[in-house]
Parts: sequence; structure tokens; C-alpha cells
Amino acid sequence: MKGKYDKGDCFLSVHAGAGGTEACDWTSMLLRTYIRWCERHGYKADILDAVEDEGGYRSVTVQVKGPYAFGYLKSEAGVHRLVRISPFDANARRHTSFASVYISPVVDDDIEINIKPEDIRIDTYRSGGAGGQHVNKTDSAVRITHFESKIVVQCQNERSQIMNKDMAFKMLRSRLYEYYRQKKAEEHEADAIAKKDITWGSQIRSYVFQPYTLVKDLRTGEQTGNISAVMDGDIDCFISAFLRWDPESK
Repeated sequence: MKGKYDKGDCFLSVHAGAGGTEACDWTSMLLRTYIRWCERHGYKADILDAVEDEGGYRSVTVQVKGPYAFGYLKSEAGVHRLVRISPFDANARRHTSFASVYISPVVDDDIEINIKPEDIRIDTYRSGGAGGQHVNKTDSAVRITHFESKIVVQCQNERSQIMNKDMAFKMLRSRLYEYYRQKKAEEHEADAIAKKDITWGSQIRSYVFQPYTLVKDLRTGEQTGNISAVMDGDIDCFISAFLRWDPESK
């Protein structure tokens, strides 16, 4: 827990991979796991943006507030793989689904992240889902696209476009901080090797519901057969194993 932002809050995003309804349901399951983990530790989890789809979420972003939220949850960044008998398959066949988790710290205002107007595009649109007449009838939701990094952030949780815009910029600064930090690290061969197993596109953990029950972290080797407890937010064993394993934490 010696990282610059380990002690602070973080943004947690979950994105469904290929697989349609299956993947969206898996995204919803992971979201519930992290919210339950937050409840267990007395952390506050606020959903900032959610794109719903049949069976669950296509993507969802949560701000987690609490001591060392980023320090703990950075262990979850990567691709999570689910194997189960699909509840959506009338033939009861096994399906494999993927979801990507991205974690970035809430960056202090005194950290200078230079965002030029010509480097971004800001779009406004009508919020979807529940939220009352005001949310659904005005273009209050905000999406910001950063051209160089190809990072896209959006917020529709707040009541006004101004508030959504402020939060979206806060999310963008957070993501850009991580983007430039990793880019700098990759200039050094040792850091690049250490990171190749935990980058955005890598599978970090496997969850098997059938024909046996097992959750295994492919980086640390940590595993448990109590999959019900894991899905109910009991992921501390994986977090602890990651902190002992992670070269940056050491």
C-alpha cells in the first residue's frame, strides 16, 4: 500500500465481453459482488453510469469511497471468466462468458492532467433507465471521448448536465492518470514485464460453477471452492494474495 493513490477512493468499471445476454448477466453478477464487498467493509458505492441490456448490464461504472479503496480493488483489474450451465439456454449447455474490470484512482485536484479542448469531444444525450421525468426528458447525460488514449467516459447519474459534466471530467482525469502512468512504466522493460499479466486484455481469474465449483486467480494461484461466498463479496483472500504477489506492492 505504498502507491501514490492506494489510500484513496477509486472508480470501478465493469464491461461485458462477447456473448450477448450471458455476458451482460455476468457483468451484473460481478457488480453485485463488488457492491457486497463494499458493504462488508463499510465503503460507499455510487453508480455513476450504467448501460443496461437484456439480461443485465453492457457496462457500469461505480465510484467507491473508503480508506484504501484503490489499494485493495486494483487487484480486480483485468478479465474475469465465467463457466456455468446457462440459465438462458433451454438445452442446459455450458457457456463461457467474459467481463473486463477496470480500476482507476480518484485523482487529487492538485495533480495536473492537461486536457486540451481540441483533444476531446463532448457529447450530450438523454439518460436511460429510471431517474424521474427530469432525467429522462432532458439531454443531461454527458460522454467525453479522449482522442489520443481512445478513453471514453460517461455519466448520467447526476440531476443536471453541469454536474454530469463535472463528474465525467473527474473520471477522465482519473483514467488519463492511469493511462500515462502505465505508458511511462512500459518505457522500462522490467515494469513492462511485470505488467503484462495484469493489463486490460488479460484473463486474471476463472469462476467455474459446473461441473465443479472453483474460483481461481491465475496470477497468484489463490483458489477456493466456496463460490457462493465469493459471489456474495468475500474476495479478501484474492486481494491479500495479490498484494503479496504484486511486484508494485512489494
